[in-house]
Amino acid sequence: MFTARSLPRFQLQRRLYSSNYNSAASRFNSRPASTVRRVLVFAAVSIFFTSAGFLIAASPAIAPVIAMMSAPTDNETLALYRPDDDFASKIDSSIVNHPLAQSLRANPAYKESRPYLRIPEIQRKHSLTAGTLMGPGRVPVPPLAFVEEGKKLVSIAYLSTDLCGHVGMVHGGMLATMLDEGMARCCFAALPNKIGFTASLTVNYRAPSPAGSFVVLKAEVVKAEGRKAWVKGRIELLGDGIEPGKLLADGESLFIEPKYAKAMPKLLTVQQ
Repeated sequence: MFTARSLPRFQLQRRLYSSNYNSAASRFNSRPASTVRRVLVFAAVSIFFTSAGFLIAASPAIAPVIAMMSAPTDNETLALYRPDDDFASKIDSSIVNHPLAQSLRANPAYKESRPYLRIPEIQRKHSLTAGTLMGPGRVPVPPLAFVEEGKKLVSIAYLSTDLCGHVGMVHGGMLATMLDEGMARCCFAALPNKIGFTASLTVNYRAPSPAGSFVVLKAEVVKAEGRKAWVKGRIELLGDGIEPGKLLADGESLFIEPKYAKAMPKLLTVQQ
């Protein structure tokens, strides 16, 4: 049996050198794999935390976008409203069963809806017309609208007692807002991407508007050309039948579709 002492010196040194070389080579060869592994792990962790940070930062905007993508159709809005009390229930019944509403409902050219209920609930609190102005003392029941696509609109609403300028009289700014909204909704379907912004608005006040009254807004597209639409409208007291009531205000407006309209959520288009 050979031992280290029995080997010649040069053979012993050769074996020791060979052993040390193989060990060093093994450590060198394993270093690139270890480095690549560390880089991949670091990259994966960085991507994870970056993505998590982005999701946390963007989370306030994600919910509204998802809600917009699943907004109810115009037909579906008719079943969404439930009166909160007897007063609202009576108002709603008066609107829904009024002879004007019945005659428009029987006309196949018109589509019936409650437009403001198409706006996601998460966004209504930020909306003047769908949130701030809605509720007891203001507009207690969502207006009922009938639209002849791209041509005409008729909307019935109840204006309560907390919308006044002068005592007992609905503020003129409320009527102007209603005309702006109604004329816009009337013309959207006439625009290429079915949405537009108010470029000009003219309002003429014809008579004081008593608070606590039913009113009807009527709008009609006068002309549509490219990204522009011209509309006229009027607000009347709601009579007992289908005949026009007392004229409270009228106006006209120009709406222009923005060039980036294709990227905007189409919440206010007429859908069946």
